[in-house]
Amino acid sequence: MILTVTLNPALDVTYRVPGLTLDATNRVAEVSVRAGGKGLNVARVLHALGYEVMALGLAGGPDGDRLVASAGLPAAFTRVSGETRRTVAVVADGGVTMLTEPGPGITPAEWAAFQADFARWLPRASAVVLSGSLPPGLPADAYAVLAGLAGGVPTIVDAEGDALVNALAARPHVVKPNVDELSRTFGAATSVRDGALRLRELGARAVVVSDGPRGLHADTPEGRWRAVPPYTEGNPTGAGDAAVAAIAMGVVGRWDWAETLRHAAALSAAAVRAPLAGQADHTAYRDNLAVIAAEPLEFEREGTQC
Repeated sequence: MILTVTLNPALDVTYRVPGLTLDATNRVAEVSVRAGGKGLNVARVLHALGYEVMALGLAGGPDGDRLVASAGLPAAFTRVSGETRRTVAVVADGGVTMLTEPGPGITPAEWAAFQADFARWLPRASAVVLSGSLPPGLPADAYAVLAGLAGGVPTIVDAEGDALVNALAARPHVVKPNVDELSRTFGAATSVRDGALRLRELGARAVVVSDGPRGLHADTPEGRWRAVPPYTEGNPTGAGDAAVAAIAMGVVGRWDWAETLRHAAALSAAAVRAPLAGQADHTAYRDNLAVIAAEPLEFEREGTQC
């Protein structure tokens, strides 16, 4: 079983309007409401591919109830007193305007309750995915705490800033920022290579950086690799979560890093072809695998296992 953790999930509300005018009344043509969050997206991709998953997280209030009910996959969310946040996307004129709430404040007792719930699922876990931002009230080292509880269970962290840097103390198996998150963590001038090297120096065992049309770059104990998707046209939302799902597949399947990165590029590109985050075009995924290769870059070998 692959456990995914979303500590700051959101009820995603999408308004589609013919055109958006500020300081005026805009009539909504269509509304959709869906459970959102990076860990939930990862779990959806894996679940659709036949993997056993359990989505864990924090949820509170009526919106938390709606989030859990609309997750559409096995989930066990710890209840909190605050209201689960909403993200509102206004789709108009070919663009998207996002309004993102910060999330509910989490008390020390609620954080302790989640850790206990998380620990109960660990004996069944073959990998753990820790994704997304942290809600107010949680310690900056929350992901390090959970990775420490996981012990020998491989842990994948998809985060940025303090949440990412503090997680490195627990030496996660893989961290996967995108290039923008890498820049926000270490500064705008940080290159993919230098950012990945720094993350490894700080404790990450392996690093995968997604860089849009320039592909995925991996800095690992096996060496450095790059895999480029065959196309980038479509909806990029959720492509990084699909890449994380493929990395989890590689960890569980004990694939080497070249194979893992090839699947990550193929699955993330297939997600671009899907209308919603957490989905992937499975036919495109298979087709992509036939044409994507992982290109080795210069490296020094340190080991052999993904």
